[in-house]
Amino acid sequence: MSTRGRVGMICLIVAEASLFAVFVVAYLFYLGKSLTGPLPRDVLSVPVLGTICLLSSSVTVALGTRALARGAVARCGAWLLVTFLLGAVFLSGTAAEWSRLITREGLTIGTNLFGTTFYALVGLHASHVIVGLVMLALITVFAWSRALRPADAERVELVSWYWHFVDGVWVVVLTVVYVIGR
Repeated sequence: MSTRGRVGMICLIVAEASLFAVFVVAYLFYLGKSLTGPLPRDVLSVPVLGTICLLSSSVTVALGTRALARGAVARCGAWLLVTFLLGAVFLSGTAAEWSRLITREGLTIGTNLFGTTFYALVGLHASHVIVGLVMLALITVFAWSRALRPADAERVELVSWYWHFVDGVWVVVLTVVYVIGR
């Protein structure tokens, strides 16, 4: 794998991890300081299905990356499509949660400190999932159109690093927001 590609992705992940750290600290700092409701314990439930899908997608993206490195482009495309679909299920769960929180629970970004920090942190993660889904969709289309070659395995590997990062960040967000924060 090219050193430039690795260094670039590592730098991106470190920078993004720093950004997430700021948002996590802000969430934890303001936790319990909302003067009015709704509060996390009143409106949040652990997104089990979405979490299973997102964490499973780390396995499928790794399988796709390995398949391409072995020259199995079609198999790579199939695994990347599964990865994309798992990520899309996760993202649709986030969208459904937000819709419920806004319409039924009255929690918006301006409602209280919890709403402000919740939407900022979970929204930051969701935006990273969207970026990952775009990259996965492009690679999947390239695989299915036969534009992707085993020589591109290094690039796909770097996209998988990003996806693993997004999954790892979710474990932190899940723990902070849905476990500790409730």
